[in-house]
Amino acid sequence: MIDRDEYIQELEKTIGKFLTPLKGIPFPIAIKALTGFEVIPFDITQARDRKLLENMSKAAQIAGTRASVEGIFANRPNEAGNHVEPFVLGALNEVGLRAGTPVTKSGRKKAAGYPDIQIEDEYGRTVYLECKTFSSKVKGTTFRSFYFSPSKNPKITRNAFHLLMSFELDVAERKGKRAFIPISWQIYTLDKLLTQVKHEFNANNKDLYTDKALLAKGEIG
Repeated sequence: MIDRDEYIQELEKTIGKFLTPLKGIPFPIAIKALTGFEVIPFDITQARDRKLLENMSKAAQIAGTRASVEGIFANRPNEAGNHVEPFVLGALNEVGLRAGTPVTKSGRKKAAGYPDIQIEDEYGRTVYLECKTFSSKVKGTTFRSFYFSPSKNPKITRNAFHLLMSFELDVAERKGKRAFIPISWQIYTLDKLLTQVKHEFNANNKDLYTDKALLAKGEIG
């Protein structure tokens, strides 16, 4: 029979392996497993896909130009992503794509979480779009910039294209203040994306604030 020390050592090894990130997981497989829906591959050789890309490119140019004129006011480049979404949303509808906040499984619109925007093209196909902003200094780094989590009420409710529209930012003055301005845009398909899963330990407030763990306390004022 295994003794207590050996058991603890084996348990530590097992937990250590469990916490090792799973790498190289294809994004389409992850989406299928979490939502039951397919990620449609984007095929540039198909006329309908080229037309969609043409419209998306027009929207990116319009959105980037307007955001550059007005300026994006945020603390950091990656935080500017939320501020660029309204520009993108307006531009998408302007070029003839029906775009709005994604509708969840329960039928409610939800802004937070992946994806940012739900689009329907002229052929009735669905596109899920994520908007990102970045500084050219960090584009090639390993800083985590994209993530999605399991949900009981997912925003992904259809087989669809999954695309990313990103804007490279510079700094300029707008309205007398320091602002970020787009200087380029890119559109990527996520059907070729490889992801990783990183596990974590967590606790809620009820778990954290227990009488048996309390060491000291005091009143202020």
